[in-house]
Amino acid sequence: MTREEFKNKNGIIGRTKEINDLVDVIMQVAQSDISILIFGESGVGKEIFAKAIHAHSNRSNKPMVSVNCGAIPEGIIESELFGHKKGSFTGAVESRKGYFEIADNSTLFLDEIGELPLTTQVKLLRVLENKEFMKLGAETVVKVDVRIIAATNKDLQKEVDARRFREDLFFRLKAVSLNIPPLRKRKPDIEELAKHFIKGYAENNNLDVPEITEGAIDILKNYTWPGNIRELKNTVETAIALNRGKTLTEEMFSELRCDYVDYDEQRNLPVFLRKSPEDADRELMYRALFEIKKDIMELKDLIVHRFDVEDFNKAGKADDVLSIRELEKDAIVKALDKTKGSKRKAARLLHISERTLYRKLKEYDIIDS
Repeated sequence: MTREEFKNKNGIIGRTKEINDLVDVIMQVAQSDISILIFGESGVGKEIFAKAIHAHSNRSNKPMVSVNCGAIPEGIIESELFGHKKGSFTGAVESRKGYFEIADNSTLFLDEIGELPLTTQVKLLRVLENKEFMKLGAETVVKVDVRIIAATNKDLQKEVDARRFREDLFFRLKAVSLNIPPLRKRKPDIEELAKHFIKGYAENNNLDVPEITEGAIDILKNYTWPGNIRELKNTVETAIALNRGKTLTEEMFSELRCDYVDYDEQRNLPVFLRKSPEDADRELMYRALFEIKKDIMELKDLIVHRFDVEDFNKAGKADDVLSIRELEKDAIVKALDKTKGSKRKAARLLHISERTLYRKLKEYDIIDS
């Protein structure tokens, strides 16, 4: 099978060198059982590549099982992954298989692997190394043969350095690493992707396929797509729906000019193309929030690297810990205020998951209006 045939069969769109190189690697490793770790920002299509790997593996006769680790509450994630026996905890009215057992002899795709709690990471490592685990409440081990494909939008090396992710698990997962570039770094693919989404939406809704002008394509190419391919797809489909299948013109995408469209690579701060007084004030607020968060993370990392918990308590630095907590609480309150109470937007603004934000709201007893 040629590279182009592989891409067409698996819905991988793009002709840039980065995409072609990724496809070449996938074609080489798909039929092995080696673990694969996929890096990439939210919306770049990590699951598409995982499905392509599974579809061309020796396990393709069974469906791939996909799990979003960031969407499962911390209290039940072990039960979801490994299953439980009847009566093992309150509410366990019957025994249940976990995702590992369901994916036996197939592929398990663990999305947002960086969100796994440390205790669960230990059990995952055991499964990877010994191909066995124990259900909650069980006394015997379960043997499984599962291939793991994991994905994350986090820098796991930084998570390891901050002791939020186990180093041994990190090395075990990244036997093969695939780094999917964000859409802003593969702009030549934007036109092909946009036309693919236009055609697909029109066919699914029994519409004539609308044309798209060169001016509209230029706007799409010059926007940086913080939501990547997912955002591009939604933007194109919304334009078609609102304009009843007419030609997609530059005016239909003019709002993309006003959104923040680039990122400061060193500080991860939004940069506005045009700055009214209101935009300038908004940018200053964003920068202040991001600086607070950066300071909090640096202080936390310093504490983690220089003290263990016992030594830190002996040092009698309770006031320092309190000040860090207050800074973090203040950043969360300001983010919620800025986003008018939207937890999803606040979590994105703070660069944390929604699950982490909910946990922090409870931890700091923050009541958002």
